Amino acid sequence: MSEEFFTDNPIVEVITNLGNFYIELFPEKAPITVENFLNYVKDGFYNGLIFHRVIPNFVVQGGGFDENLNFKPPKYPPIKNEAKNNLRNSTGSVAMARTSDPHSATSQFFINLSENYQLDYQNETPEGYGYAVFGKVIKGMNVVEKIARIPTRDIKGLKNVPIAPIKMIEVKLYK
Repeated sequence: MSEEFFTDNPIVEVITNLGNFYIELFPEKAPITVENFLNYVKDGFYNGLIFHRVIPNFVVQGGGFDENLNFKPPKYPPIKNEAKNNLRNSTGSVAMARTSDPHSATSQFFINLSENYQLDYQNETPEGYGYAVFGKVIKGMNVVEKIARIPTRDIKGLKNVPIAPIKMIEVKLYK
């Protein structure tokens, strides 16, 4: 290990074709979400998938499609939404993507590119439940910002898809 991170929390390394970044996970604040994410990491589920949704000044999202935009079905059932954990959708924070059902998150996650507090928990309604933050990029945010600068297009029913695939070569537990 060449990097030294001063935390007891788990750290995941995301190796992409544009560089690497590191995510510190917060199991005390989002235990169900962190366990779910680590199960996908340990299974190698993310290896070879892409960041398929890139919206500058908003989010970079991945964890569900390969470079040919084929959907990779999740391995595990949806998890309980832990958005009520007081973690904010702030720049560099990592949260679970989901459908309109608040408790539908599986494998897809996103990295916030700005202060997206409108995505935080507001109330128990489907519209106000928010998106569960479970980690934060602690090194390599410049790589995430580089991803955010790739031009996008709409293709195969997906919006904001980078014109050149941004591949997660390997996503692994760093410590």
